[in-house]
Amino acid sequence: MENYIVSARKYRPDTFESVVSQKSLTTTLKNAIHTGKLAHAYLFCGPRGVGKTTCARIFAKTINCQAITADGEPCNECESCRSFNEQRSYSIYELDAASNNSVEDIRSLNEQVRIPPQVGKYKVYIIDEVHMLSQAAFNAFLKTLEEPPAHAIFILATTEKHKIIPTILSRCQIYDFSRIDSPDIISHLQNIAGKEGINTEYEALRIIAQKSDGCMRDALSLFDQMASFTQGDLTYNKVIESLNVLDYEYYFRLTDFILEKKVSQCLLLFNEILNKGFEGNIFIEGTATHFRDLLVNSDEATASLFEGSSELRDRYVEQARRCKPQMLFKAIRLCNNCCMNYRTSRNKRLLVELTLIELVQCGDGDSDDGSGRRPKTLRPIFNNQPKSEAATPQVNTKQNVAAERAEPKPVQQQATRENAVEADKTNTATIIQGRPSELQTRRSENGGLGGMFRRSRSGIDSNKSSTTATAVASNTQETANSHTVQVVETKKSITNEMLTQAWTSYALQLPENERALADRMKITIPTLDSENSFIISVDNQMAAEIFEKESARIIRGMAKDIGNANLKMYVKVNKVVVERHVSDKGKQYEILKEKNPLIEKLRKELNLEISR
Repeated sequence: MENYIVSARKYRPDTFESVVSQKSLTTTLKNAIHTGKLAHAYLFCGPRGVGKTTCARIFAKTINCQAITADGEPCNECESCRSFNEQRSYSIYELDAASNNSVEDIRSLNEQVRIPPQVGKYKVYIIDEVHMLSQAAFNAFLKTLEEPPAHAIFILATTEKHKIIPTILSRCQIYDFSRIDSPDIISHLQNIAGKEGINTEYEALRIIAQKSDGCMRDALSLFDQMASFTQGDLTYNKVIESLNVLDYEYYFRLTDFILEKKVSQCLLLFNEILNKGFEGNIFIEGTATHFRDLLVNSDEATASLFEGSSELRDRYVEQARRCKPQMLFKAIRLCNNCCMNYRTSRNKRLLVELTLIELVQCGDGDSDDGSGRRPKTLRPIFNNQPKSEAATPQVNTKQNVAAERAEPKPVQQQATRENAVEADKTNTATIIQGRPSELQTRRSENGGLGGMFRRSRSGIDSNKSSTTATAVASNTQETANSHTVQVVETKKSITNEMLTQAWTSYALQLPENERALADRMKITIPTLDSENSFIISVDNQMAAEIFEKESARIIRGMAKDIGNANLKMYVKVNKVVVERHVSDKGKQYEILKEKNPLIEKLRKELNLEISR
């Protein structure tokens, strides 16, 4: 039985041309070798499994090759190349900084640097995971890294560039490796599958590439694992079963239920997914990705951003035609918010279920500006809710009912009713009469009441507040011709609780740019005056003018909750009247004694006299 070698080692690139998805970096290195402009220190940084150490090995082998090919690749036939391939080269050293990170290890390295190479022109030191070196080891390495011998070249590799001190970074040429794209991973896996005689499906390889997150080493490890599980037949169903990945069929079904407004089916589908052992965050993240794919496939300009097969793309295009872009954008925002709140939520299942209900209702015209906000109010989620009869108009006579059902209303009739409604809206505004007198205060000649008593050091202020309210409401009788259909509205008995709730609810619904009006409404409490009117009390004329200006709109907003369109609002202005102080001390004391008889008792107990 032959020794098995994993694909990550067996198919590891040995030339620049075989490196996957790092074309710009390999071209730069080949040009540097061709022109002979080699730096003494390089830093290869990037995510794991993208080819940093592989490129360092190929670069080290190429610069010592004695017969470089015309395209800048090693010949693999000279003594230097053969010794490297057989892992017996004394000119190329690999050091793992994770386990050799002390000062003594770096000092030993500095001693070896002085010895020239036996074969080849350069002595190359590859230090992997260089960010694991200690601070003292970095400091010991600085001088050698800055001025090494002419035959020494250092290649540092790391996945965490930010942990390397700036003095090391400034001495190196830095090459940033990027994550490998999914199409490149799929193409590489297809080549390996062809050499190994393994049957594959494109969607199965796409799942492996998606799971590897741009890491070729992880993709090759998953490929070997799936090849063993499927016995050489990589199908989509077997891969998602082994990797515990949700099938995209669930997301297509979920989107169909959302478009059909079937909340119950969405909740049942989520329950089915939970029963299969998947967590709610995996489901909601997959849902967000599905809506994103629908969004990019809704436009031909962005269709290239989709990474699936052509058959799967056709399914996304067909479903995207039935979805509005605004609905997709709001759905993505809702799913993203759910993902962010999932970790901190105590009832995670309820959080996902509420998000599903909001997804069903996000296309009902609420917040159609594409803001992605949640609906202000959740509508009934099941279809067995009884219809309200209070909003149904009642017609006076049976003949009018038949006529109204048989033919539409004439334009003249509709205009007459609109004029009458506008007149009624105008009459709801309260006319405020009388402006409160300005508050005027004047101190006494001797510095206030402090001079009233000979031994007194503190004065007692007096004021008198009186509340006056004047509100006049004019009613205009609606005029209609003989052909106008009269509609009688169903009125509800209004209580103070209903009035306060409707008042507060309208204040909370006001947008951010009307925050001043909302704040005034929150601190003002309406009081029921009659069956069709209520009173609000304000402290100044400016507030009264604001409510007078917005009265018609406020009443219309409250009528939706109260069910009474004939509601009228009256404004009461509280006027505070402050009496002017008289200059005579005796009269001042008489005024105070009249308001508070205890002052006289206090004067007698303290044996005080009134100053003249």
